[in-house]
Amino acid sequence: MPDNDHFDRLVSGLSLQERLNLLEKLRSLSILSQAPLYVSEKISAAPLSIEEQYQRLPWYSRFWFFIQGFFRGRTPVRIFSMRQTELLGMEIEEQTAGLFNYRNGKLLPVFYILAEGLKSAARFFYSALDSGFNRDKKAYYAFLGSLEMPVVHSQLLTAVDPVLLAKKNPDASDSELRQMAFKSVDDALRGITEESRTAMYVNARSLFCLKELASFSFDKLLIAFTYDVSLNGYACPVNSIRDPLINLNNILFSMRQNPNMNLLGSLFIFLLQESPAESNFDLNREMKNLLSKAEESLTVIREFNRSVPLTKIIRCAGMNTPVLPREITGGEDWYLIYRNYWKNQADINVAEYITEKRRRNLMNSLKTFFNGAGLKSMENVVSDSNPDGFPIRKAFSLSFLITFYNVVFLADINRTLKSIFVNGEFSRYENRIEFDESYNGLARLDEMITKLDHKIAPYGEYGKSYGQAKQDYSSMAARRRKLQLIEDEAAEDAQNILTSVRSSVRSMISVLNGILGRDTKGQFLPLANLSILSDKGGEFINNINRIIQKLQKIIEILEDIDTLEI
Repeated sequence: MPDNDHFDRLVSGLSLQERLNLLEKLRSLSILSQAPLYVSEKISAAPLSIEEQYQRLPWYSRFWFFIQGFFRGRTPVRIFSMRQTELLGMEIEEQTAGLFNYRNGKLLPVFYILAEGLKSAARFFYSALDSGFNRDKKAYYAFLGSLEMPVVHSQLLTAVDPVLLAKKNPDASDSELRQMAFKSVDDALRGITEESRTAMYVNARSLFCLKELASFSFDKLLIAFTYDVSLNGYACPVNSIRDPLINLNNILFSMRQNPNMNLLGSLFIFLLQESPAESNFDLNREMKNLLSKAEESLTVIREFNRSVPLTKIIRCAGMNTPVLPREITGGEDWYLIYRNYWKNQADINVAEYITEKRRRNLMNSLKTFFNGAGLKSMENVVSDSNPDGFPIRKAFSLSFLITFYNVVFLADINRTLKSIFVNGEFSRYENRIEFDESYNGLARLDEMITKLDHKIAPYGEYGKSYGQAKQDYSSMAARRRKLQLIEDEAAEDAQNILTSVRSSVRSMISVLNGILGRDTKGQFLPLANLSILSDKGGEFINNINRIIQKLQKIIEILEDIDTLEI
C-alpha cells in the first residue's frame, strides 16, 4: 500500500523473491567493472599556500629564487610560484597531449571532446534517477532496502500489516493499533546490521553523487568554449570556468566507488515501470540493455577521470593555488528517510484498515436498516457502470437518502406521519408549523435529489457546462479551474440537500418526542387527540417510537458516511 501510484505499478508488483531472483539473474548476464571510477591524483605539494611552501624550502633554494627575482624584478615567492606552475603544466601535458596549454592557461580541444563525452554519460543516468530517486526518494529507498536488507524488509512488511496486528490484538482500539504498528516498525528497524547500514549509506552516497553529476550544468561549461582555427577545435581560458570546474572536480572525486548491481537494478526497475503495458515488453532484456549502457557510461566517466587531471589543471591555472578536491555531502539522511517511509506506511495502512472496517460496519448497518435492499444511486453520477458521469461529492450520502426515501420513508414512515399531518390536532400552533415544515422536507427529498440529478445530466445546467469545459483545450490549468468550479457548485447543491434533510430529521424527532410528552423543556406539547389516534392497542405510539429510532439512525448513518466520504 504505497504512498503514490508511482511505486504502485511494476515496483510493488514484484514480490521480494522476484526482486532478488531478477538481480541474481542480472548478475549472471552483466559484468560490471570493479575498477574505481576515480583514482586520486598524485600532487606533490600539500594544501599549503605558496608562501608556506616557499618558507619550507632549503635555504639554498630560497637563495636561488632570490637571485632570480632580483634580476627579473619579481619577488622570490613569485618566481617560485611560476616555476611550480611550469612544472605542474609540463606534467599535465605529458599525461594527456592536447588537453591543456599551461603557458596561456587554455583548455584545448581534447578537453572539450572528453567533456562532451562525460556530459552524455552523465545524462544517461538522469532519466533513471528522475523516475525513482528524484521523484520519490522514500519509496526508492524502501525498494533498495528490500534488496540490501531482505530480512528486515520482510519484517517491516509484517509490521505495517494492520490485519495481522488486529488478529493478535483483537481488543485493541484504533489508536492503540496505530501505536502498535509504529512500535513494530521500530522493532524491525533495530534488526538492521552494521554491515547493511554501511551498504545502504554507500548506495545513498553513490546515488547522490550520480544525481549531482547527472544534473551538472555541462551546457554552461561547454558554451564558454569557442572555435579556434589554429587548434582546429574548441578552446577556452581555464580561469573563465574555474568555479564550475572546481564543482565538477568535487563531484567526480566524491563518486570514487562504482554503483553496485542492487543500486543500478533498482534504478532501472523504477525507470521501466511504465513499460510493461507494451505487448513485447521483456523485463530481463530491457534491464540487460540498460545495464550495458550503464557500464558504457561508467567507462566514459572512468576514462575522463584517468585522462583529465582536473585538480592539477585548477591548481596550475591558479598559479599553484593550494586547491584539493573535497567530498560533497549527501546521502547521510538515508536512514531517516527510510524510517519515515515505513512509519508513514504504517500510518496509511492502519488508516485504510480503520476506514475499511468502518465501511464494512456501515454497509452492514445499511443492509440491516434497509432490510437487505441494495443502495440506489443517482443516474448521472460517475460510477463503475457510468464512467462518463458527473463526479459529484457527497454522492454516497445522496445514494443513502434516495434509498431511505424509497425503501423506508414511503413504505413505512410516511403512513404514520401522513396520519399526523392530516388528522393531528396540535396543542400549539408553532408545533404544527414545525411538523409541517419537517414533514414536507422529508416528503420532498426525492424531488430535490432528482432535480440535482437532472442538473448534472449531460443536458442539464451543470452537466452541459462540464462537458463544454472538458472540451476547452486553451489551457490545461484554465480547464481544470473551470471543471473545479462546476464541481464545487454541484457539491454545494448536494450539501444544501443534506443540510436540509438533517434539519428536517432533527426537527421531526423533536416534534415526535413532544407528541409523546417527552419534551421536558415544554417547547413541544402532546397532540390534543393523541388518545383517539392511538386507539386501543397503542400501535400508533409504537409506530412513533419506531420512527424516532429510524430518524435517529439516519443522523447516525449520515455522520458515519461523512467520516468515509471525501
